[in-house]
Amino acid sequence: MQSGNHLFDLFAPANLARTRVFIEHPNGTSVSTGDLFGLSARLAHVLADIGVGPGDRVAVQTGKSWQTLALYLATLRAGGVYLPLNSAYTQAEIGYFLRDAEPRVFVCDPAGEAAGRAAAPKVRVETLDATGGGSLMAAAAMAPADHVPVPRGPGDLASILYTSGTTGRSKGAMLSHGNLAANARTLVDFWRFTRDDILLHALPIFHIHGLFVATNVALLAEARLLFLPRFDIDALMALLLRATVLMGVPTFYNRMITRDDLTPETCRNMRLFISGSAPLSAEVHKVFEARTGHAILERYGMTETGMNTSNPYTGARRAGTVGPPLPGVDLRIIDPADGRPLGTGEIGMIEVRGENVFSGYWRMPEKTAEEFHGDWFVTGDLGFIDEQGYVSIVGREKDLIITGGLNVYPAEIEAAIDEIPGVAECAVIGVPHSDFGEAVMAVVAQQPGATLTEDGIGAALAARLANFKRPKCVAFVDALPRNTMGKIEKARLRETYQGTFA
Repeated sequence: MQSGNHLFDLFAPANLARTRVFIEHPNGTSVSTGDLFGLSARLAHVLADIGVGPGDRVAVQTGKSWQTLALYLATLRAGGVYLPLNSAYTQAEIGYFLRDAEPRVFVCDPAGEAAGRAAAPKVRVETLDATGGGSLMAAAAMAPADHVPVPRGPGDLASILYTSGTTGRSKGAMLSHGNLAANARTLVDFWRFTRDDILLHALPIFHIHGLFVATNVALLAEARLLFLPRFDIDALMALLLRATVLMGVPTFYNRMITRDDLTPETCRNMRLFISGSAPLSAEVHKVFEARTGHAILERYGMTETGMNTSNPYTGARRAGTVGPPLPGVDLRIIDPADGRPLGTGEIGMIEVRGENVFSGYWRMPEKTAEEFHGDWFVTGDLGFIDEQGYVSIVGREKDLIITGGLNVYPAEIEAAIDEIPGVAECAVIGVPHSDFGEAVMAVVAQQPGATLTEDGIGAALAARLANFKRPKCVAFVDALPRNTMGKIEKARLRETYQGTFA
């Protein structure tokens, strides 16, 4: 028989430090590790009473709260599989996930209870609100405060995370205890986390970034969390002096550089700024360093793999790159057409392998087989490795533009447009064109007060880019559409502008 509960046992040192503060809220209230792990024990009993056993799914769509983190730990303790769902999902979307995953229980905010029951009438529904109320917490109040974790091993499932489904129906990435433990160990060591760190946590906890990267790393390192219920630039800036590390998405840094209070003084206690989940503009990277003296550490990860690469903690953090592969991760570039390994500087498909890589997609064996070449996972991202071993991402394979038979990588054009004075951000997409098949199009958001024109953008790019790469049309918008993790939704842009050249 397996001994221990693999991922939960990894947090044993934090569990033993019962009086130590783990979470601090902006309002001054705090939560100790004893509070967190004590509630997780009571919730684990509740889950077991509901019928959650090894391998059973626990679907969760709640607000961001420390009680939800306790529910995550409780699911691990009970031997279950944690299935976090975006709080913005509609009833129809929730219905799909519940039918597909067939969870033993669905935990939602009381306001969504009726919709949850309607979405999947056969699934048990319990409630948990952002203040710690709801039927689940009422049951937990009556449960014992001690609990012996159900044995789980490295290969057992710990979580299923559904991908966004922008190119088809959402797929459930199956992440094991071993996958999550390996990534957490690597990141604690590589990013030099210690129990002296205070991580400013402004990310959602239904996503791999805010839950498994930020929270697992903090638990493993016995660090503390400054817990913001949502991203709020005013609140974030006010808390910088109390923190040592920020994990953010590019939107955080885009907003921060517009602030007059972003100075070396307000960042004097910070040791590390990390960016991920979407590409960070090289221009933002440079401006941020000039304003604060801190070079943002950009890394590259995926729902299916956790973190794959990272700019170094010590050494050059190079704008426009995501750094070399992390320890324990193998990464290669192949020709998408024939699978041939490519050399230094050659653009191709990024593939990775390692203990961090998931086992496949839930109940999709054919899709899983398509996404693996042996033990190499096909990321769907295009990029190259330079002479120093740094990886650069040039875009998703689905975002590649083929115009007049020539390949155009949006990231190259976006980087050039971002450097034009007055540009706040941009996205480059391919849209249907009768002569070229696809035409390059740029969608640009201007900085306040800027008066950019399509001709001006074209003139600025003329000396930098070949004619076939330059946008044949430029649209100006107030802001680019982004998902909850800050990724620009290019599929929405392609849909909006598909008739531009009709």
